[in-house]
Parts: sequence; C-alpha cells; structure tokens
Amino acid sequence: QVQLVESGGGLVQAGGSLRLSCAASGRTFRRNVMGWFRQAPGKERDFVATITWSNENTYYADSVNGRFTISRDIAKNTGYLQMNSLKPEDTAVYFCASGRLYTNNPKNYDTWGQGTQVTVSS
Repeated sequence: QVQLVESGGGLVQAGGSLRLSCAASGRTFRRNVMGWFRQAPGKERDFVATITWSNENTYYADSVNGRFTISRDIAKNTGYLQMNSLKPEDTAVYFCASGRLYTNNPKNYDTWGQGTQVTVSS
C-alpha cells in the first residue's frame, strides 16, 4: 500500500526551529490534502496544520498559527512543516497524513505516516 514517511524530528532548544518532511511513496497527495497532527505523552492526537495539494490553501491550529508553516513540493511529492519559535509544549510525536477533505478532523485522513519525535527543551 501507499506509505508516508516523516523525517526531520529531533531535539531542539526552546526558540529554535525544525523542518519536518513527509515523503509519499506514490502519488498520494494528488487531488488530496496533506495534514500534520501531533500527539504528546498522555494526550490525544491534535490537529496542527493542513494544506490542499493543488492550490496551497492552508489552515493552522491556533496554538501554532504564526509560528509554523505548512508547504508542499509537487515535483518531489513531499510535504513540509517548518516549525519556528518552538516551545516545550510543542514536544510530541508528529504525524503527516493524506486525505480527501480539507479538514482538521483526523478521521477524514486515511493514510498516515509512522511519526517523528520532536522534543523541545527549556
């Protein structure tokens, strides 16, 4: 089946930056949307950002708006999440996902990556 693979996570100090990548094994994002979600220890999986693949409409969670930027490279079939001004509360496993609907509801995404750990230290 089609797979999504996240990369770029790691340990960063508060105020620092990371860029996450989400590579698709096939044409997963064609005529679809890509979303980023995150899950902290003991917490539910929360919406972070989403983008329409064709025209780059974007939407962000209030908690990351102004700090994170979602983007995509059609030629590389890869999506990105640029994370700036990171805070300790951003610490989580970050997942990318593909779906048909432009939404913050994870149930509307049907293909998920394995996740990449982001840890922000004080």
